[in-house]
Formats: sequence, structure tokens, C-alpha cells
Amino acid sequence: MTRAAPNKRKLTIIFLQKLKPQARAFMVWDLHQRGLALRVEPTGYKAWKVVYRHHNRPRWYHLGAADAIGLADARTLAAEVMLDVIKGKDPAAEKRARGAGTFAELAGRYLEEHAKKKNKSWEQADYLVRRYLLPAWGRLSAQSIARSDVRAVVGKIAGPSLANQILAAASAIFSWAVKQDLVEINPCRGVERNETRSRERVLADAEVPLFWRAFDDAGLVRSAALKALLLTGQRPGEIIHMRREHIIGAWWTMPGAPCPEVGWPGTKNSLTHRAWLPQAVRDIIAELGNGEEPTGFVFSGHGRRAIKELDGAMRDVCRRLGIEEKVTPHDLRRTHGSTITALGFGREAMNRVQNHREGGIADVYDRHEYAEENKRVMEAVASKIIALAEGRSAGGKVVPLR
Repeated sequence: MTRAAPNKRKLTIIFLQKLKPQARAFMVWDLHQRGLALRVEPTGYKAWKVVYRHHNRPRWYHLGAADAIGLADARTLAAEVMLDVIKGKDPAAEKRARGAGTFAELAGRYLEEHAKKKNKSWEQADYLVRRYLLPAWGRLSAQSIARSDVRAVVGKIAGPSLANQILAAASAIFSWAVKQDLVEINPCRGVERNETRSRERVLADAEVPLFWRAFDDAGLVRSAALKALLLTGQRPGEIIHMRREHIIGAWWTMPGAPCPEVGWPGTKNSLTHRAWLPQAVRDIIAELGNGEEPTGFVFSGHGRRAIKELDGAMRDVCRRLGIEEKVTPHDLRRTHGSTITALGFGREAMNRVQNHREGGIADVYDRHEYAEENKRVMEAVASKIIALAEGRSAGGKVVPLR
């Protein structure tokens, strides 16, 4: 089997701007500077590499991300590396010898150089790192951390789901460090995750009026957010970050990409999503006041702290109701989805309304084509939930659209 010829060309800024990721990672070699190549990952991440031989063995030297290092600088840095090679040095080995410093230093670099730029949920992962990993590993050399150290930390965590999250946070740091040639291996590789069951908790019909009334004791804003979550079925993080300028008429448009300047985190799947706000939800928003303000957060809060407050409000509600099996804000979204299917609209309608990417459905639906059906689904579900909350019959059978 013959090996494919290297993809070589004289790189230009325009070419790099038009370069798109493919299903598999690939390399593009620069004809202008010997040894310089651009590696493109399926995720779209692009990084400069310098490839050379030392003692007749290939070496890979990571220069940095392409969005941080321009073409001219990459060529200059590659020329410096190749000059060291001519002098008999092994730049990649020397870089590894310098290492990543302590784990605390490595975690800090990962946060600033990668996580904040690429990971929408970086705050949660950073909290886990500071809470559980830095106390144990902060002063250790990142290079010295072994698989046994990972097992020791993860093994002390009682909750299997939390332990999995901590393992994932650590693995993300080390995977990035391996790509940057800061460490040789990811010690999290081979550490088995705990088996966890997917949550299936939804509110029973008899629970809806109990929770609805209990929401009123959570405070005006938290009560409004929880009711809006139950009536719309959108993600808790999206509800808490709802902005007035994103609501046009009764349609709430959630941009897929983050808007840091206004505190919008983007949708989970990065797909722009339009959700119909039933009349009951619009009434709840109107009760909050500030309706004359064209911009700003509807529920007066944003960020990880606001999400934690919503979680805390749900815990307080469960405690007041004496419910041992806790109910989370996400369970309200799950209740909304189960109501969609219970009314006969089907799973596809649920995926469309709740912006699931399951089975590629969210990619192929024309949101405007299904706007009227989505509107009908949302109003029907809201009517059902309000009827249950008020202790009356929803009235009439809902006939789903074909």
C-alpha cells in the first residue's frame, strides 16, 4: 500500500482563512519554510508544528495555536527551531525537559490559553479543579502525576457522577498539555469511569400543583425563572440568561454562539434556536417589570452563581415539600418534554422544540417551516401544565399536526 504524498504548498493568509476541517485530522506543509506544518483537527482547532529528525528519528515540536500565532511569526519560530536542529540540538526534548511546571501552573495555563476560549462550561470545570484537584496536586510537578494519583483522588469522591466530572476535568487539562508537548502522557487514560444511570425524574401530574405553589416561596425572580423553565422546556442555563433583546414578539431567539459582551453563553449545541413563549410565560415576564427596557437579563442574573441559586431554590422547594427524591431544574425541562410526547406530538416535536441534536434532527429541520407547529406544541403544553397547576382539567383532546 503506497503512502499518500504530503500535502505541500506555499501557505498564504487567504489560504489559511479558507482552510476547513475534515472528518479526520490532516496536515498542510509549508513550501516556504522547511519543517513547518499546520495540523487541522476535525473540531476546527489548528496548530503549528515543526517536524524534524534527531538521530534519524522524527521529532514533533509544537509551536502553538494558529489563532494565536500568525503565518509570518510561525515561519520565524520554525526557522529558529530548525537552526537549533542544525546545531545538533533536540528542541522538542528540551521543551519537554522544561516541562509544564506544577500542576497548578499547568491548570492555570490551560484555563487562560484554551478553556476560556473554547469551552462554554469552563467555570464548572474550573470549580472542580480548584475544589478537588489543586489541594491534592497543586504543588506536584505536572509531569510526575501518575495514574495511581488520579485513582487516589477520584476514589475519594462519594458521588459517582461527581467523580466522573472530576476525572473529565483532569483529563481535559492533560490532553491539552500532551498536544502542547508539555507532558508526555495523559495519566487519566485507562482510569475507568463510574457507571451512572441517566436521570428519569419527571413531575407526576399530582406533583405539578404542589411545586407550582411552592415556587412562589422562592422569591419573585427565582419563582418566575422556575415557572418559565417548566412552561418552555428550555435548558436552565439558557433560561437564567434570557435577554430581552432576544425576544421579538413572542419568539425568543437564542444565538448559538456565545456573546460575552452581554453575558449570553450560547446554546449547548452551538445551534441558534427559536422558542415560542406561550402567553403564560409572557405574563410571568411582564410581572417582573422593566418591560419598557429593550435590553438586559429578564431574570436579573447570569453566570455560574445564578445557576447555582436556581439549583438551591429547587433544593429548598423539595425540602419544604418533604420530597426525598430531589428534583433539579433540569427535571423541569424533562417534565416539559414528557408532556409533549404524552399529548401525542411525538419525539421529533420534542427534539425540535427543546433544541436537541439527537440523531441529527436539529440539523435538518427548517425552523421557520415548523414555526406554526412549534407554536401549537408550546401553547398546548403550557395549557396542560397551567391546568394541572390550577387543579382543573386541561379540557379537550389535543390532536397533533401530521
